[in-house]
Amino acid sequence: MSSDFETYEQDFGTVTAELTNKIGRIPKLAGEEKTQLVLNVDKQLEEVRELLEQMDLEVREIPIPSRGMYNSRLKSYKQEVEKLEKDFKRSRIAYSDEVRNELLGDDVGSSENQLIKLREERAHLLDNTERLERSSRRLEAGYQIAVETEQVGQEILSNLHTDREKIQRARERLRETDANLGKSSRILTGMLRRIIQNRVLVFVLGAFILLTIILAIYFNLRAH
Repeated sequence: MSSDFETYEQDFGTVTAELTNKIGRIPKLAGEEKTQLVLNVDKQLEEVRELLEQMDLEVREIPIPSRGMYNSRLKSYKQEVEKLEKDFKRSRIAYSDEVRNELLGDDVGSSENQLIKLREERAHLLDNTERLERSSRRLEAGYQIAVETEQVGQEILSNLHTDREKIQRARERLRETDANLGKSSRILTGMLRRIIQNRVLVFVLGAFILLTIILAIYFNLRAH
């Protein structure tokens, strides 16, 4: 499982390096060329999110003792993607000096008005971006809690399954012990019965011998 995670890591590194380069180029472009690059970056960001989901699934399959290290790496990758998304949002509304001059033209008054308008729109967009990022962080925190809760639940179920097996084995041993005790009880009862029978037989035999001796003495004395 860890080999698959490392493969996703390599793909993640390649794609994020390309994204960093492209995001840095966006403010230097305008018009259709900028639009196409923005669409391309947006598509690659979606690929990066899918890679994170695949890595998250791989981490869940890793044994619990080794899972902590991979969770830390995955967390750092998520933070890196958050930074890329933030830079991307800012780059979409940012312009280099060369592009800004080209858009504003030579009309000073019009340029100042457009510049003010652009700054206001940029501030508004940045404010919305910050709100979206806060919501995204809350969702991410909720998702992390859900994942940790699932892991704890799996551990509890595993422990319950182990305890159940122990209880079943204990019950089986109790049944075997009960069976052995029952067998021993029957054997002891039979032995006790035979002992009583032997004692009765000895008593009867002793009485018979004593009676014979008494009769022999009686008849011997009577004969004299």
